[in-house]
Amino acid sequence: MNKKELFASRWGIIFAGLGMAIGTGNIWRFPRIVSQYGGGAFIIAWILFLFLWSIPLLIIEISIGKKTRLGVVGSFGKIMGKNYAWMGTFVAFVTAAITFYYTVVTGWCLKYFFATTFQGLIKKDSLKFWHSFSSSWEPVFFHLAAIGIGCFIIYSGVVKGIERANKILIPSLFFLLIVGCLRALSLPGALQGLDFLFSPNLAKLADYRVWLNALTQSAWSTGAGWGLILTYAVYSHKKENPILTSTTIGFGNNLASLLAAVAVIPTVFSYFSAQSFSTPKVLEVMKTDNQGLTFIWIPHLFSKIPAGTFFLALFFLALCFAAFSSLISQLELITRIFIDTGLTRKKAVLVVGISCFILGLPSAISMGFFNNQDWVWGLGLMVSGFFFTLAVLKVGPKRFRQEIISTAEDRINLGTGFDIIVKLFLPLQFVAMLGWWFWQAYSENPNNWFNIFSQSTVGTVLFQWVVAIAVFIFFNKAITKKMLNNNEP
Repeated sequence: MNKKELFASRWGIIFAGLGMAIGTGNIWRFPRIVSQYGGGAFIIAWILFLFLWSIPLLIIEISIGKKTRLGVVGSFGKIMGKNYAWMGTFVAFVTAAITFYYTVVTGWCLKYFFATTFQGLIKKDSLKFWHSFSSSWEPVFFHLAAIGIGCFIIYSGVVKGIERANKILIPSLFFLLIVGCLRALSLPGALQGLDFLFSPNLAKLADYRVWLNALTQSAWSTGAGWGLILTYAVYSHKKENPILTSTTIGFGNNLASLLAAVAVIPTVFSYFSAQSFSTPKVLEVMKTDNQGLTFIWIPHLFSKIPAGTFFLALFFLALCFAAFSSLISQLELITRIFIDTGLTRKKAVLVVGISCFILGLPSAISMGFFNNQDWVWGLGLMVSGFFFTLAVLKVGPKRFRQEIISTAEDRINLGTGFDIIVKLFLPLQFVAMLGWWFWQAYSENPNNWFNIFSQSTVGTVLFQWVVAIAVFIFFNKAITKKMLNNNEP
């Protein structure tokens, strides 16, 4: 491997890892979920799963990427054996499928930042504006713009592109979130929202939905099991410490989520307290879907506070930074796979950019297709995390932590606690998450649950998964031969 394709310092992979983990889900999903499921009680469960799901998987990913120096597909073939490389292909495809519509989301963020700054969004009817925008051809243009910016960054390479961009994006994002928090806390009635967020109602911990939502939020938000940090670990230095880096990324991601919640929830409480509405009314608003909360309600709320235009622009700028820092890692994962087949970075980026634009067009044009893909491949991330667990079980947890996590330069013994998490807790969490989401889908439509053409049924998920896995198994031998012959660590 070209030695130039390494991060300049260990801070490079930390900033890149934080960028990978901190995305739009921290800013638009976490405030919504934490307000719905118990505030402080939810936070307790959410922090627990940081240690039981997210950090262990991040450690596994970094260790595999550092050891093999191959992308996701080649790594699985190297660690588990060639016959199992299709699992890595599935992991890569799930993240790629998410990328195809995440570029659309990033485009939305760009549009709303420009609309706030130059088009007076705050003075418009936010509901009409959203419907007008989402039903037009504008999302296609901003989808293309997001891909262009993201590809330009990774085209510049690991140090000049990925590392440099994240060293700007991540500190800027935290600065904007802190400014947003200070603004929110200065509003009348904001302390009521802060009290709701951090005062734990321990009785809520008896509700299984609190635990399952906390687990899914941690699983999706940190990027654990996506294969993203594995890809960045390919460019890490030999002395990279997987445990320290994973822990830093995990805590940094959670801190960003909390800052976003402090910026959003007290603002909502302030607005509704001024309107003499009660907490249940606040929670009703916070139950709105991600798009509804972010692109309809947030502009409306900011229009009611002093200097609303300025702070709304900062909000969407922070959202853009979060979106691009994650998008970079997703584009790099796909690019790395093409590099493993023998393409140069420049050719790989070109292929990735064109493919993402074409395959993302249906999501840019149709919200129904967008929601279907979000449902199918968002759930697919759980399977991806389980495949990483199977990789460790195939090697053996004890052998994995002694020979792959630890190195001659940095001997670290996680102890048997790691073995227990991999053998027991990770599989149990996978079954609980997937079973719960499938049960919800079945309960909402018991007479049509296996309709493969429906937007969000169990049937459409299983059908698309089975087709993808069947194709990857069929072509496994050819893919593995190409990957491992062109790139040896």
